[in-house]
Amino acid sequence: MNLSLSDEQVFLRDAARGALSRFDTLEAARTGLEDAATLPDLWPTAVEAGWPGMLIPEDAGGAGLAPFDAMLVAEEIGRALAGVPFLGVLPATVLLAAGGDDRLAAVAGGQTRVAYVPARPPGDLDEPEWTTDAAGGGRGPAFQAGGAEGALALSGRAAYVPDAHGAELLVVIAVDERGEPVAAVVEAGASGVAVEHVQRYDATRSLAHVTLEGAPARPLSCSTEDMGRAWHLAQALIAAEAVGTVAAAHEMMLAYAKERFTFGRAIGSYQAVKHEIVEVLRQLENARSLLFYAGWAGERRPEEFALAASAARTSAGGALDMAARANINVHGGIGATWEHDAPLYFRRAQVTRRLVGGHGDAADRVAGELLLVADAAQG
Repeated sequence: MNLSLSDEQVFLRDAARGALSRFDTLEAARTGLEDAATLPDLWPTAVEAGWPGMLIPEDAGGAGLAPFDAMLVAEEIGRALAGVPFLGVLPATVLLAAGGDDRLAAVAGGQTRVAYVPARPPGDLDEPEWTTDAAGGGRGPAFQAGGAEGALALSGRAAYVPDAHGAELLVVIAVDERGEPVAAVVEAGASGVAVEHVQRYDATRSLAHVTLEGAPARPLSCSTEDMGRAWHLAQALIAAEAVGTVAAAHEMMLAYAKERFTFGRAIGSYQAVKHEIVEVLRQLENARSLLFYAGWAGERRPEEFALAASAARTSAGGALDMAARANINVHGGIGATWEHDAPLYFRRAQVTRRLVGGHGDAADRVAGELLLVADAAQG
């Protein structure tokens, strides 16, 4: 296994960083807290870079890249705290591609914007699919699908769906009358569809509550494995964003520890500060290693992708939680004020930990998988 980046991957990562550097994303994150209308529209930038079609096959108009390539872009988005429609878009394109949808070319080219409305696939305890509830930390029932084959009607509600606001197509995971998961495409402007834009704590996250009341839907011929893969791709992308955010926070606190002097010494020379910075670095490298493995598994070992993506999200989530707090600690009093950028990373961490099942659910899945392996070894 070679985990070194290829020349093409280095170019992709650097190109993403360069594209996002054209915007003052940190200032936008701050002003967006007061007025979301001031946030820059980064969708044209994403389309120009070809990000919507990254995981769509070349014969359908996409780039035909691997999940790891998408994670490299997600890491740069997290590093910049950029509000790019990405997390909700790419898992939707995976399902559209698996189902051979006839609008793939328009999606790949950015003419049609999509969003993934997830439901958690059953895990080791075989619990039914569920979505995030309106409280943001609990579980709600998955969408229900009724109707004849080829023309479904979906009903239900999912809260805090990434990038649903502004999407023309919603790729929804629902449960049919037999209790089997189905993937379906819903026109965002159709009758019975309500997409309520919500802003909670972090202005850079585009989130929405999606409510369907008998909304007409077109089923996708996706397997259960395809639907699970989309969920775990979302976990891996969240992990990649978190790794990027941790790296940026670590760079910020390290630079300040070198330049800030007290009692004639750089604060980075004090043991308490030094140890906190090193611990963030340790957790960052652990998370990045797991992220690289998830990227490799996504292309070479699909049977290991669920565990690898969940492990990456668990590790990256813990690293982000610590880095966001440590960044404020190292900066002292100024780090907790509105005048400083450190609280913006804390805000991102608090919202990230609750998205698409949350860090805790990813940890539960890792624990469940490991217990199954242990039981099998003993048996």
